[in-house]
Formats: sequence, structure tokens, C-alpha cells
Amino acid sequence: MTLTHDADMHDTADLHGAATRESSAAPREVATMSMAAALNLALADAIEADPDVVVFGEDVGALGGVFRITDGLTARFGEDRCFDTPLAEAGIVGTAVGMAMNGMRPVVELQFDAFALPAFEQIVSHVAKLGNRTRGRVRMPLVIRIPFGGGIGGVEHHCDSSEAYYAHTPGLTVISPSTPQDAYSLLRAAIAASDPVIFLEPKKLYWTKGEVDTSVTAEIGTARIARDGTDVTLLAYGASMPLALEVADTAAAEGRSVQVVDVRSLSPFDDATVTAAVRSTGRAVVIAEAPGYASVASEIQARVFERCFEFLAAPVRRVTGFDVPYAPPKLEHWYLPDVDRVLDAIDTLHWGDDA
Repeated sequence: MTLTHDADMHDTADLHGAATRESSAAPREVATMSMAAALNLALADAIEADPDVVVFGEDVGALGGVFRITDGLTARFGEDRCFDTPLAEAGIVGTAVGMAMNGMRPVVELQFDAFALPAFEQIVSHVAKLGNRTRGRVRMPLVIRIPFGGGIGGVEHHCDSSEAYYAHTPGLTVISPSTPQDAYSLLRAAIAASDPVIFLEPKKLYWTKGEVDTSVTAEIGTARIARDGTDVTLLAYGASMPLALEVADTAAAEGRSVQVVDVRSLSPFDDATVTAAVRSTGRAVVIAEAPGYASVASEIQARVFERCFEFLAAPVRRVTGFDVPYAPPKLEHWYLPDVDRVLDAIDTLHWGDDA
């Protein structure tokens, strides 16, 4: 089996089929909770459902993780199922590779986005390539959870948006949820998948709340229409989704109907949903926190141009972080995309009422 970026070339039988479909016999349990609680519940349910699932990383045991995502798991399931590791990211991921090769389903937490970089060689050289290197005889059913992005007033190495590194690497599935429901459903799907998943958690959304239905399943590789609109399509993911929805509300007050698409799956990418959405409005703006140069936002922009050119009334715009190292806490509000920057981009989209 050759692993590749394109959704239609992924091992869909294993990757998508692993996201178990909703069963009519499954109990329906709906509750309002934070994204952090939804992730915690997903981990607990996965551990309980599959004896091969183990969770480990720095301070994930007694402390419950820096953001308390693993809170209570060690007390409930024991140190064999959720345990602390030394401060050695390459060792954490290397251990997960060995476990996955031998039939386990490790879920590792790398505390912050830039803290994952010491493990990058393991991820790109082994996690991403072992399936292809062995022609599918060795699979990597492991999940690497990484809190990413800004908005929490953190210092450098704590607020990076490193998604482009992983999305650029064939063999990795890259996901970023923006709601508690997707956090639960997509993490369950990721843990059940037979190939490696980089699960990027927008840390500034950890304490946002929403309804979670544990009977709802998610299919990896699909985008979601978060809001209908007819004038322009905003394409966003992870931490940028609340901003996109806020822009849509503000633009509605100004008389413009804004459609919002939650990309969610950065690789594989849902070209069908995104293309249909942009063609329906003829205008698009991509929003992301990461620097714009050679970014996921660049890739989305290029894919939209290639597939929607004859339907576009204006060039596709991007609103991203700036091409500089992440700003210090007191300046990050200048760095991150905001409502005014997105509205300014929308205003450039060749409207017929322009003066």
C-alpha cells in the first residue's frame, strides 16, 4: 500500500471504515460540556472499549496533563493504561511506534505544539513511512495529540501553529476539531483508524462548550458546513472557526450573507465539499492562525483556484498570521487574524456595489 495525501488514494477501508457508523442500538447520550471534557470522555471511552488503547506522555498521569485533558484516567484505569513518561518527546513517539508495530493503539500527548519538534524525525521518518516502507504489512494505528495555536497569552514554543509540517508529510492524517462534538467524534475515529493521525487541538478552545452526543460518529476526511450563506464562503479550521462565525454575524448586519465551512480534516482534504461551497457563492476567504507563506491556507487557496476558477467572481483571499515568529503575549492580538482583517478581505472581493 502506498500512502499519499489525496483522500481518494488513502486506505479508505481502514481509515474511514474505522470511524464506526452510528448504530440504532447504541444508547444516545447528549450532554453539554467543554472541548477539554469531550476529549477526556473520548479517551476514557476508547480505553474502556479497546484493551489495546494506551495513553501516555509527559504529566498525563497523576496531574492529568497541562490542560487536564487526561484528568482522572490513571485513577480510573490504572497506570498500565494511562501513564507518565520522561521528558523526552522523541522517546515518547519512538515507544509509540514500537507499540503500534506490535498491535497496540497508543495515544500520545505532546504537551505543546513546538514541544513536538524534538520528535519530528520520528514522526516523518518512521510514523509516516512504515506503512509504505513495508507495503502495508506494518501499520501504525497511533494518535499523536498536540495542543496548538495561540490565543492563551503563552510565550514562544507554546503557541505555534505547525500544521503545515504534518500536512506536507505523506502518510499522516491531520485533523483539527473546532467544537466539543467534533473533538469527541473525531478523536474516537482517529483512535480506531489503522494509520497514524496527528490530532491538533486548538488550545484556546479547550474551555468552549457545546452539546456532545456520544452516539454520533465522524468520518475522517470530511469538511462540515457550519453556516449557510450565498455571498461569500469563509474556509477555516480549528481555532479560526469561532472567528469565521463571528465575521459571518457581523457581515450579516452589514447586509452580506456569509457561508462558513469547517475544513476539520487538513489531510486528507475534502475537495468535494469545499469546491461545492465556493462554487455556490463565487467568492472565498481562507482564515488560519499560522503564517501564510507555504501554509495550509496556501494549499487550500490553490485547490480552490484550480477547481473553481471559472466560478469565481474575485481572487481567493487569505487572512493568516504574519510571516514572523509568534508574538509575545501582550502583542499576540496584533498577530492573530481578527474580525476587521477578515471583513477587509471580504470587501476586496469585487462586489458590484463597490465605488
